[in-house]
Amino acid sequence: MPIPPQEAVTSARNPLLRDVRRAMQHGTLTPDGCCVAESFHLLEEALRSDRRVRTILTAASVTATVTSHVRHLAGIRVVPVPDAIFREISSTETTQGVIALVEPPAWTLDQLIRGNALVVILDGVQDPGNAGAIVRSAEAFGATGVVFLKGTASPFNPKTLRASAGSLFRVPFVSGMDDDLAIASLSKKRLEFYATAPRDGRSLLDTDFTHRTAIVIGSEAHGVGERLRAASQDLHIPTSGVESLNAAIAASIVLYEARRQRTEQR
Repeated sequence: MPIPPQEAVTSARNPLLRDVRRAMQHGTLTPDGCCVAESFHLLEEALRSDRRVRTILTAASVTATVTSHVRHLAGIRVVPVPDAIFREISSTETTQGVIALVEPPAWTLDQLIRGNALVVILDGVQDPGNAGAIVRSAEAFGATGVVFLKGTASPFNPKTLRASAGSLFRVPFVSGMDDDLAIASLSKKRLEFYATAPRDGRSLLDTDFTHRTAIVIGSEAHGVGERLRAASQDLHIPTSGVESLNAAIAASIVLYEARRQRTEQR
């Protein structure tokens, strides 16, 4: 039997909608600790990642489709919202009419640095699209975790989650850590730090990533901060015709090279 929809929302002032709108605007969790995942794809990724989906807000026009899709799952609250009101709270230009409230995973720093650790540190990466894309690359190329330092886009920003395409449901991460604590904690675990820089330091092609490694990706405007730069070896990606690359592209290239070396070592 399909799950019957819950009582429909009829006002934009509904407390649930206010909580969701506030979380989306501030890039935070909802008061009950859920992240806001908008789109059918992120709903699928949350379910595939065994994350608990507590509530699904649906535009009235797609409620039957969503309800049929999750009918075999217990404990999910389906809340229809008039299409016009749904468009008001949506964070996308062309909404699919689905917003899932998902319990995010809770990770510890020790889980990020397990085994032959390959950790990505985001230092002031403020664009949520870049931050999310880096997490996607981190999963694709076998990183063991991602650290979102203070001043970096929130992992719970809906744009970050969308750009990660669901990888934030699976890749271990911690957020809100300051740079001194990150340096002390990872150095204690014998990770070597490499900070991406447009022209300085050793070439990517001359760098050994087969050991326990932390790759530091700096802000789009200012690069890696002084504290982390001082604790790291500078690393540049050989380029032709351009001096610097987008943060997400640079991170992907470095992570690919790290994966290549580690694969060949086996």
